[in-house]
Order: sequence, then C-alpha cells, then structure tokens
Amino acid sequence: MEWISDPTAWSALAALLTLEIVLGVDNVVFISILASKLPADQQDKARKIGLLAAGGMRVLLLLAVGWVISLKKELFSVGSVGFSGKELVLLAGGLFLIYKATKEIHHKLEGDEGQTSAKIAPTLAAVIAQILILDLVFSIDSVITAVGMTTYVPVMVIAILTAVGIMLIASKAIYTFVNAHPSVKILALAFLLLIGVTLLAEGFGEKIPKGYIYASMTFSVFVEVLNLRVRSKKKLVEAVHLREPIV
Repeated sequence: MEWISDPTAWSALAALLTLEIVLGVDNVVFISILASKLPADQQDKARKIGLLAAGGMRVLLLLAVGWVISLKKELFSVGSVGFSGKELVLLAGGLFLIYKATKEIHHKLEGDEGQTSAKIAPTLAAVIAQILILDLVFSIDSVITAVGMTTYVPVMVIAILTAVGIMLIASKAIYTFVNAHPSVKILALAFLLLIGVTLLAEGFGEKIPKGYIYASMTFSVFVEVLNLRVRSKKKLVEAVHLREPIV
C-alpha cells in the first residue's frame, strides 16, 4: 500500500481515470448502437453486460500485464514496416470498427434499419460477442498506456473500476439520447469511423495525437447541440403558429 503516500501515484490515478472515462464513452456509444438492434426488453441487459465485460477484461489484462507488454515486441515486418501483437490487434479492431460503422450508416441512410423480415434479427449473444471484440482492442491499448503511466497495479484497478461505475450510471442517459436523435446517432457512427481509421493508422505505426481526435469530436458535438436547439425552437414556433386561430 505504499502507493497511498506517493504523490505521483495520485496524479497517475487522476490521468488514468480520465483516460478510462473517455474510452468508456466510446464504449457506451458503440454499445448503444448495437443494443438498439435488440428487442426492447434485452437492450438494457446488453448495455450493462457490455460495460461490466469491458471492466472485467481490463482487470484480467492487468493481472496478465507481462503478456500484454510482450505484445509490443515485433513479430514480423513487411518491407520497412514492422508489426507487433499490439499493432495486429489495432489493425483488426480498426477494420472491424470501420466495417460496423459503415454498415450502420448505410442502414440509417438507405432506410432498411429495423427491417428484419428478410434478415435474421441479432441475438443478445451475437451483440455481446461484438461488444467483447471491440472491448478487447480498447482494453489492450488502455492497459499498455496505463502500464506506461504507473507501476502500481492497485492504481490501475481503481481507475478502471471507478470509470466502469461512472459509465454504468451515465450510460442510460447517453444510450437514450443517442437513440432518440437520428442525427446524433449518425454523428456517433462518424466518430466510430474516425476512431477506426485512427486504430488502423496506429496499427501501421503512425501515431495520431489523441488530443486532435477528441478536440474535433468535441467541436462536432458542440455544433450538433446548437443544431438540436435550433430544431427544437423551430418546432416550438411551428406548434404555436398551428394553435393560432385563423382570421
């Protein structure tokens, strides 16, 4: 327990908690979109299982931190580009995220969302499996980052469990908001597409500063909030005009 008296451990805890919350929001958005495909009585269950699985996976990876660190060792190279286990995971996760985001955007824009008569409706197990695939990518990346920030495993575990608790409390509101506004859902899918491209770039050894990514996402959210307010005021004005008597 010597970390309690170490100031650097507390600063690392604050930084790790922020990181885990940011990654948690990404997870909640992805889970919200996948869970919306399920029957209404299973959506809440899928959301909670997905978040708990993400936290559990990260704790397990921390306990196997030696194996996680070994993923940074180069396995093979293609020309001048080397690939480690971590980079292969990032490439696979990036491709998976791009595929899912593109598919969901297509469904939204083409209008075939929700038409399951000619298709097999997704099951709870299938949705959880897709959530776990992406959780694995985010978990490996966050654990490697965490190990680089502190050597105290309890600090990492506390940050992960606290972030999961916060996400469980906030996820219902995020889930409801994303699925209640079609334009927000498209924006969220665009974010997932952007994260997928970022994972691909990192898989090929091109490091993109996370600050640039999240700054652009924050600006987009700000613009969308303004759009939602303008649309709500427009609907209110139209409703008032409809109630006015015709002279």
